[in-house]
Amino acid sequence: MALRIDTETCRNLESALTREWLVTNGLGGYASGTVAGVNTRRYHGLLVAAMNPPVQRMVLLAALEEWLQTSERDPVPLAAQEYWDGTVYPEGFAHLDGVELDGMLPVFRWTADGRTIEKRIWMEHETNRAVISYRLVSGASVTLQLRPIFAHRDYHVQRHGQGGFDMAETSDGWIIDAEGVRSYLEVRPMPLIRSHPDWYWRVLHRAERERGLDDEEDLFTPGVIEVPLSQPVQVVVVTGTEPAPPGWEAAASLQAAQEGQAVSDSATDNGLACQLGLAAEQFRVARRTPGESPRSPQRTVIAGYHWFTDWGRDTMISLPGLAMRPGMLWEARAVLDTNIRYLDRGLIPNRFPDTGQPPEYDTMDATLWMFQALATYLRISGDWRFVADRLDALQGIIDWHVRGTRHNIQMDSEDGLLAGGEDGYALTWMDARVQDWVVTPRRGKPIEVNALWYNALRLIADWSERGKRSGRHFSDMATQVRESARMRFWYAEGGYCYDVVDGPTGDDPSLRPNQLMALSLAYPLIEGDQARSALGVVTAKLLTPYGLRTLSPDDERYLRAYGGGQRARDAAYHQGLVWPWLLGPYLDAHLRIHGDREAVGRLLEPFRAHLAEAGLGTISEIFEPEPPFRPVGCIAQAWSVAEILRHGVAST
Repeated sequence: MALRIDTETCRNLESALTREWLVTNGLGGYASGTVAGVNTRRYHGLLVAAMNPPVQRMVLLAALEEWLQTSERDPVPLAAQEYWDGTVYPEGFAHLDGVELDGMLPVFRWTADGRTIEKRIWMEHETNRAVISYRLVSGASVTLQLRPIFAHRDYHVQRHGQGGFDMAETSDGWIIDAEGVRSYLEVRPMPLIRSHPDWYWRVLHRAERERGLDDEEDLFTPGVIEVPLSQPVQVVVVTGTEPAPPGWEAAASLQAAQEGQAVSDSATDNGLACQLGLAAEQFRVARRTPGESPRSPQRTVIAGYHWFTDWGRDTMISLPGLAMRPGMLWEARAVLDTNIRYLDRGLIPNRFPDTGQPPEYDTMDATLWMFQALATYLRISGDWRFVADRLDALQGIIDWHVRGTRHNIQMDSEDGLLAGGEDGYALTWMDARVQDWVVTPRRGKPIEVNALWYNALRLIADWSERGKRSGRHFSDMATQVRESARMRFWYAEGGYCYDVVDGPTGDDPSLRPNQLMALSLAYPLIEGDQARSALGVVTAKLLTPYGLRTLSPDDERYLRAYGGGQRARDAAYHQGLVWPWLLGPYLDAHLRIHGDREAVGRLLEPFRAHLAEAGLGTISEIFEPEPPFRPVGCIAQAWSVAEILRHGVAST
């Protein structure tokens, strides 16, 4: 499934700015930008390094300004920048013929002044090193002038004002020191270095302006490099937190990056699944801890690019789609083990913070999703020993939930249902919060949490019996949960399930997609006529071409658009916006109730076109809930890719 952005789109600035490419390095670091070459986000850059993998990301090399210098005419730009007042200069995109993805690696082609120039960008695996190559495809030799532009700052903030940079010229580039981090930039072959430190003032990041955030930045340049560009010799820029090792070769580096994108044969007959298999590689990363044994590497999942790190809930929902296929099971096992080792009071972390502080445990469902991921791992791998060796920890999780853990998360002894919540916290996946304002608190007994709770009890009962332990008390608890849930959650007037029962204001009949988990998990909580009715209502009111709305359009709180400042955007996050990952449980429920496998292909089809918009080759975090269903939020989201991929592979 070749993905190419055509000339017309590339040379239309507004269209080119909405399409973003992303290359990752397996450490949480990445390189990313727009088709136009303009950095529209503070998160864009050619080298964004994870200094404490996969967190503490820093934008080091923000951009390269490229010009073709000939003796016949004025220099011809390949690059583009936008400034605070809307000025765009230079306008290299005006010469851009097209952008293609080689897997997930972007390839740019310009035609200018009778020459065709090709540029490739890739990163080396589990190394904070990015490579940019330039090749003269046709035309006469020319001088390529490169001006590197550095930020050297945390990826969440902008750099303002002059100073703070030290630089040292080398034979092929510079060494840059700023913010306690050293980076290297080398150009090959035969570069002419012209050191002249200077500043780019008030560079605009227009996406941040749209988000109501700090949108300007001042950037440092050490000077320019001139290098001859002629056939067949490539010009190569290597930038990283360490210099390229002796004997390093660009051809071998590119080959390794291309081969590292291999996709399982099971997906090759399905273009969508094949491309999403490539996209899935971007989220599976290493987590490094000082003193860690190389025999027990920690693995984790980045929830989304550009600004998310690894979240427990996202990891467990994503894992079956991302790493439950032949050749990847070792990684799924390592991810599960990483989270289990961080268990505390019966909970896995909700989030590992950016700056390396202790994990946060403010989640009601992440640990229960882990039981689902374990069940999938066991079913596919047959590795019972892995589960058996962790039975004590898994039974301990249930015990903590029974007697009570953080944030009032505790089983109600009267009905067996799981309740939780406290002021200032949003413990379910609908977790939007602006300072002290919790948009969707969902305190009480949420429907999907109790579906997961029921499944966890059924699973631990089965596993305990298989491990020669008594699972009877877990089975008895599960029976109580099922009977209570079927009595308490059914909203007969609407023909669907309450979203939350026993909340601060009673039972909540908001029509939301969370009830899908009660229909779709291995052990359904709601079955028969009630399940068919609930799925019908969800289909009629919540289903869109790109996933499920988070609130019925009939609800007065429903929000049709996503925009404005942080408060406005977070207010809309779960009040109508469409989430692609919910299509996974929707299809599970649809297949169980209707058995219509052809529906899977029909419902996945819109994502083929989506691969060429927003984040190229991947799937966005969210979409607006009304036509044209504009993609918004993160350009690449793990559970979006994982759940569409899971069904895409299954349908081949």
